[in-house]
This record gives sequence, C-alpha cells and structure tokens, in this order.
Amino acid sequence: MKRTAVLLINLGTPEAPTETAVREYLREFLWDPRVVQIPRVLWWFILHFFVLRKRPAISAKAYKKIWTKNGSPLLVCSKRIQQALQALSDQKSAGEYEVKLAMRYGQPSIEKALKDIKESDVDNIIVLPLYPQFATSSTGTAWQAFRQVYAQWESAPASQTIVDYHDHEGYINALAQSVQRHWAAHGKADCLLLSFHGVPERTIRQGDPYLKHCTKTTELLVKKLALEPLQWRMVFQSRFGKAKWVQPYCVETLEELAQEGVKNIDVICPGFAADCLETLEEIAIQNRDIFLKAGGEKYHYIPALNDDEAHISALFSLIEEKNNADISRQKKEVS
Repeated sequence: MKRTAVLLINLGTPEAPTETAVREYLREFLWDPRVVQIPRVLWWFILHFFVLRKRPAISAKAYKKIWTKNGSPLLVCSKRIQQALQALSDQKSAGEYEVKLAMRYGQPSIEKALKDIKESDVDNIIVLPLYPQFATSSTGTAWQAFRQVYAQWESAPASQTIVDYHDHEGYINALAQSVQRHWAAHGKADCLLLSFHGVPERTIRQGDPYLKHCTKTTELLVKKLALEPLQWRMVFQSRFGKAKWVQPYCVETLEELAQEGVKNIDVICPGFAADCLETLEEIAIQNRDIFLKAGGEKYHYIPALNDDEAHISALFSLIEEKNNADISRQKKEVS
C-alpha cells in the first residue's frame, strides 16, 4: 500500500509562560523576513534594543492568563487536531496516512517532524499548514521552512502542499455549524464579528492574496448563515508596529458598534484552526473588556474549530482530494 505522511504545520508557541521562554520564541518568530519586512540591519537594531527588551514581559503576562496544565493552548489544541485526524484516517483509509505535527517556530520543529517522516519510509508527503487563508507571513514561511529541510534529502519522496482552503465547502460548513451551535446555546447576537489576523497593507499591494481569501471566506459564511448586511462585520486584529495594516481594525469597530447602540456581539476568528494566545487572550479577554467599557452589554467569543468533528472531517477531505488528484496525475503521465 502507498503510504503518505501528512505534515500539519501551525505557527508555534513559547515552551513556558515566562519572560525568558517568550523572548526566545519572539526572537525566532520576529526575525523571519516574511513576518517583518523591514531592512534587516534596521530591524535587527529595533528588535534587539526595543522589542525584545519590552515585549517578552508583556506577552509572558498574557500567556499566563491562558496557559493550561498541559501547556500552551495552541500546542494542546494542535495535538488534538493531529490525533483526531490520525484516528479518522486510520478508520477510513486503513493506515494509508501517517499524521505528524510541526511548529514553524519553536517545538516540535519542522526539522524534527521531517526526520521522523524520513525514518518512516513513506512514498509521499502532503504538507498542510493550518491556515485556511494564504498569507506570505503564515503559509508562505511554513512552506519555505519545509522546503529548506526537504531539499537536503537524497531520494526524497514526492511532496505536495495544500496552500489554502479558504473556500472549501467542508471548512465553511464546519464554521457555520460552530456558529449555529453557539446560537442554540446562547442566543443570536445583534452582530457577528468575523475577525482575521491583520497584515500590513503593503503585503496586499505586493500581490499577497490574503485579503481576497478572507473576504471570500466571509462571504461564504455569511451566505451560509443567511445574515443580513447589518448583522455582521469583517475586521482585522493584532496590528503590530506603526505601519498601516488592512482595515477595519477589530478594536475600533467594537468601540464604534457599542457607541452606535449595538449591545450584543459574537466574535469568531475563521483564520485560526486552533485556539491560541490571540483568540483566548486578545479576542476573548482584552477585546471583551474594550467592548463592555465602550457601552456594550454582552460579548461572546466563539471558539476556534480545534478538534471539532466537522473540522477534522473537512481536513481529511482536503488530504484525500490532494492525494487523489496526485494519483490521477501520475496515471495520466504513465498513460
């Protein structure tokens, strides 16, 4: 039987909610030129003499609010996705797939995951970055890091990458079901905020399709939920630095909605496959406080899809579709 390794890649996390661990993580993350596109000499000075002197203490305090007994929520949730996907693939494909997990920054590293895959003697590798919408600073750098290690192999197996799934039917259905479950349990809010991680405007001008992907995901989800124009907003969170980022900004929109008399808000983050610092601390805690302080009354964060059954089913469909497309291509080449 042909055996395929599936490499899930997520962003990464510090090993502990401490200033030292966070500094080490941020040093690796923020030095990536696909994440911060500033001339290297200038950015080295800013990073080491300003950012890494102040940011680790602030971020460590935020991590402590959401850290679990099993570790970082991002790593815990990502492992659950890996385990659930492995279980489903074992059930449906009788051991054809071996699912591995790696982090772009931190541990488990892409290099370590690929070493394990190499020792498993597989015939094919499918790389699945857990980012539904493609961005150079997420999917792009994950793919690049994979290729740097993969290119060093001799007699390497074939590899394919799922570069995005922003409009995949299974993914949209999983998002819609999560919102509908929330409504069934808590009631439907006056407005649903769809908040995506922000990126600098210049990356969009350079041709990055991220904004188009976010917009398409939003349109499909809004249609699936049959929302009217005033019942939803698409916004962007986590702005970093002084450059202009894609708008509207999440925080400003929350304040505006409260001032306009919107009292009840639901927030979902469709770009996050697994809950993490951004969703659990920034969106669920910080932004809730901002909305309530501005005059809002009820604020609910709808969790990421994590290891939800519909989400795992959608990811498995993506893998099967990519694998079957490759088999069809090989048959055509042979014939």
